[in-house]
Amino acid sequence: MLILTFIVAFGYTHLYSQVNSADQAYLVTCAPGTETYSIYGHSALRIINPATGGDSIYNWGVFDFSTPHFAWKFAKGRLDYMLDVNTPQSFMGEYFYERRSVYEQKINLEPDEMAKLLALLEENQKPENAKYRYDFFYDDCSTRIRDLLEKAIGSKLFYPPEEKRDQPTFREMTGKYQRPYPWLKFGIDLIMGSPGERKTTLRDRMFLPIDLQGGLSQALVNRGGRMVPLLRNPEILLQFDPPVTKPRFYTTPVFLFTLLLVAIIILLSLNHSKNLNRILDLLLFTAFSALSILMIFFNFFTDHMQMRWNLNIIWLSPFVLLCLSSLILNKEWKLWFRVVFFLCLIAFLIQLFFPRGYNTAFIPLILVLMIRSAARSGFSWNPLSLNSI
Repeated sequence: MLILTFIVAFGYTHLYSQVNSADQAYLVTCAPGTETYSIYGHSALRIINPATGGDSIYNWGVFDFSTPHFAWKFAKGRLDYMLDVNTPQSFMGEYFYERRSVYEQKINLEPDEMAKLLALLEENQKPENAKYRYDFFYDDCSTRIRDLLEKAIGSKLFYPPEEKRDQPTFREMTGKYQRPYPWLKFGIDLIMGSPGERKTTLRDRMFLPIDLQGGLSQALVNRGGRMVPLLRNPEILLQFDPPVTKPRFYTTPVFLFTLLLVAIIILLSLNHSKNLNRILDLLLFTAFSALSILMIFFNFFTDHMQMRWNLNIIWLSPFVLLCLSSLILNKEWKLWFRVVFFLCLIAFLIQLFFPRGYNTAFIPLILVLMIRSAARSGFSWNPLSLNSI
């Protein structure tokens, strides 16, 4: 009996020691920065073992600048990101330098769930799995963490229900972080295609680090019929005041492009020189042709699915390139200018009646292209038509 009591006591003590010395998982959330790549914030996973003193940060947001043909692979959507495992001191050194706040929240996991998570992390670290094809909406540093937790916890994890009518689109989700940077927002709105108009569920919105933190903070786990929060309250690792960015209106795309539109109308109303018209149109159609090439590339020659089916190709169509060829060769190919004019008119009406998904700064640019293509289309009703010069 004494031996049995000893065995039971030893077994209980050993089990108690295992539970208390088990690894602990934390969601690490980093505040947005001011650089283009950092405005959405960042997410990582921290694993601590109190018994061994082990402390590692798992970061899926790393890429190698020395990758051959880096820029081309990035543009094509074929740049691989990778998992990096580092110490908290090394990880947070960058955020201390950039003065970005960092928070962590302990993840409420049972020992068996923690074991599954560790096994998944070990699998992720294998050379054949450490690299992955980055997808901003569906496979990034945040969604990787969400997916691992879902696999580790399984059907016991629950997200709160939500109203479908209140669901924002992917474009709106990214737009709230781009708002302080109007030129960046203009560029992304220009190249983001129709997939950006898809409505997002709470789970979808976790592709953004701050929204991952918010979404998982609302998640519940079933523990024997009792629902408990997945995450505990956040603890501060680094804290700084958020960056204050106040763009001046007179430097925004909508103001400058509107100014360009007004200047072109005034200039060409007062000056009827054919040479001036040709030089101006060469400059304008060269710029619009560059944007047209961008539209062609991102619609048909990139693996970035977020940029496919871009309706901006209506006004930045391949016909703009034919118009530029007409100007360079000094030919009167009025047909192509008429096609561009009517396509611009269609794009203008779409943006006028269905403004969602469009950037206001597109309107003056569409009007500039409409006016100059109409001027070379031979329309008798156009007061700025070159036929009237």
